[in-house]
Amino acid sequence: MSKTVLISGASIAGPALAFWLKRYGFTPTVVEIAPTFRPGGQAVDLRGAGKEVTERMGIMPRVKELRVDERGIAGVNAKGQRTYAMPADMFGGEGIVAEIEIMRGDLTQVLAEATTDVEYLFGDRIAEMTELADGVQVTFASGTVRRFDMVVGADGVHSGVRRLVFGPEEKFVTQLGAYTAYFTVPDPGDLDHWFLMYNEPGGLCVGIRPERGGTAKAMLTFLSPPLQFDRRDIRAQQEILRRKFGRAAWKVPAILAAMPAADDFYFDNMCQVRVDQWWQGRTALLGDAAYCASPLAGLGTSLSLVGAYVLAGELAATPDDHEAAFARYQREMAAYVKQGQELPPGGAKGMAPANNFMISMRNLSMRMANHWPMKNMMTKLMSKADAITLKDYSRSVLVPPAMSR
Repeated sequence: MSKTVLISGASIAGPALAFWLKRYGFTPTVVEIAPTFRPGGQAVDLRGAGKEVTERMGIMPRVKELRVDERGIAGVNAKGQRTYAMPADMFGGEGIVAEIEIMRGDLTQVLAEATTDVEYLFGDRIAEMTELADGVQVTFASGTVRRFDMVVGADGVHSGVRRLVFGPEEKFVTQLGAYTAYFTVPDPGDLDHWFLMYNEPGGLCVGIRPERGGTAKAMLTFLSPPLQFDRRDIRAQQEILRRKFGRAAWKVPAILAAMPAADDFYFDNMCQVRVDQWWQGRTALLGDAAYCASPLAGLGTSLSLVGAYVLAGELAATPDDHEAAFARYQREMAAYVKQGQELPPGGAKGMAPANNFMISMRNLSMRMANHWPMKNMMTKLMSKADAITLKDYSRSVLVPPAMSR
């Protein structure tokens, strides 16, 4: 009988893990609290090892069909005049805007298309877990009780699996001194395929980037000490943004006006997640639940895809010794995660400088990014996407013929 694995979370890491587990003969089930695959989300990039995993999955042609035609990132002033520009082909296509950019919702849809043979439980979540001698008994919020051989928490920064098995969120999440929001707005018509970014004193950063189909994705980021807010109260979150950005210039008034109509509004603090050991017994963590790098690092999607590939491969190598597989998974990923969590110079303050002088200095450094000595530093920073050598698990794992694709 094939091993059963319950995966919590149907964003990127969860479906990617389900894909590989199914290929290796496991029986994965994915539970997701949302009623369906979540739309929206910011543009995400595929770079380095993350791109290689996508190619090994065979979904790269579909990804390229849906990718965003984004030519690069540029800073602008209140009049819309450019203060710096970094084309997407800088640093070999591995810069701030990568060669392959796709909206998170579109990538999730690609993964959904690739896992139609996987059981998904939407509109439900894990409420209780009890580890048994030969598996894990899971009680769902719906009241259903089922047994699985293993459980994987791929349910993000605020992971419910991590809370149930590893401890409270405060033990693992480090705030980076900023909050950010993403949501869809009408395309303003003058982006010309560029991701535009605007700053104002007070630690305010505004971005708008193109997507397919006549819309754009807005980003509002601001520096702040920890705030108390209800993550389920969208109106209250939007009021925080209105207070912070209500007097800002450039395209901000139009962005704020469009905000209430967005059906994909997201707001949260910028943070990183660090868990010393990514597994306990028959339960393991994957992606942001174990090692969120934050939007500042720019490797969250690749970390999730690579982590799913490695975890599935190691489980397939020793399906009857899950703890050994979990340990190898963490060893294989450790250096990649460590480098992936390295923040750019200045961290959140580099993205959202506090005053006009710091904004001008940041703009100068961006203009010098393709010139010595900044070019050497930036090249080293961008190259961290390749800090892992991927094993070819197909050579060491016997793949059932029915599972070959």
